[in-house]
Amino acid sequence: MIRCQIPDAPMVITDSIPTPKEELEMLKSMPFDELVEKATNSLVTFAINLTIAIVVFYAGKFIIGKIHNVVARIMLRRNVDKSLTTFILSLIRMTLYFLLIVTVIGILGIETSSFIALFASAGVAIGMALSGTLQNFAGGVLILFLKPYKVGDYIEAQGFAGSVKEIQIFHTVITTADNKQIIIPNGVLSTGSINNYSREEYRRVDWTVGISYGDSVDEARKAILGIIDSDDRIVKQYIEDDRKLRTKAQDQLLHDSLVELPYEEHGWMHRLLHRRKKTNRYRILPKLIKNNDVIRFEQKVDRSPAVYLHTLADSSVNLSVRAWTRNEFYWAVYFAINERIYNELPKAGINFPFPQLDVHFDQPAAK
Repeated sequence: MIRCQIPDAPMVITDSIPTPKEELEMLKSMPFDELVEKATNSLVTFAINLTIAIVVFYAGKFIIGKIHNVVARIMLRRNVDKSLTTFILSLIRMTLYFLLIVTVIGILGIETSSFIALFASAGVAIGMALSGTLQNFAGGVLILFLKPYKVGDYIEAQGFAGSVKEIQIFHTVITTADNKQIIIPNGVLSTGSINNYSREEYRRVDWTVGISYGDSVDEARKAILGIIDSDDRIVKQYIEDDRKLRTKAQDQLLHDSLVELPYEEHGWMHRLLHRRKKTNRYRILPKLIKNNDVIRFEQKVDRSPAVYLHTLADSSVNLSVRAWTRNEFYWAVYFAINERIYNELPKAGINFPFPQLDVHFDQPAAK
């Protein structure tokens, strides 16, 4: 307490925080027994606060894990996109851990307002130093909103190709065909070119078949089209017709495997985490998904298989073979038709040429 008397004014009592020098002088003038008692009380108080802080930290860590699992389960039951699920869960975990650390620091007696102000100042400095990281964060947000790709898509970007495994806050994880994990920053993905092979339902398959000069192109075309038409995975003419046929076949397959289980009443928490539709008080598994529920206003385009004479090469006549199939059948169709062309074209009298070089010798002039 500092008492100060202002002339012609009443006495005012103000509180002042002692400086470290004043505290040191106070400690020097303090009796030894009182100094030991004060140190003991301070250590006991600090030990109690430290114990409470440790308990709060581990309890908060346990609660954060439970909240993470509950949110993940709810998003899974509500069929939220996997990319958005990963991003939101990472953001929730980081936010909750930051609040937990601030709480623990407050329990230890450190002024949290000063800490938050210090953290904000450090955040500005770090943000300026790590502008690329913030760009990756913004890129992740754009990817989740614009959805140029999602988890499970096969993409090609920045010289790498693979299936998207995770879309995290700052980067995207893809897995290559030979099971290598590639981590690409979201910033370059949001501003660069991306080739998404999984976006469209149908893709065109291309082959180049070389036949010998002198072989009939019509006979080769007939043989190749016969091979292609015998494969049920290839679109015969229109994609819309193929989609309807496959949807009908899938619905029939699912209908044959229906399992009916009696519906059981549960509490509100179970209904929240395991939300499902009630159909005549029966639960039907698996859930039917009909692709033809969406009305498509598109003009039909002829996608019939075709064979064209592409190039008159040095040693062969190259034919361009084109056919359409569903995305998931692409590689299976490509390799199967490739092998059948190799095995069956020679049976139709079509030959595969080897590289040839004609050498002509001039006759020596007569003497």
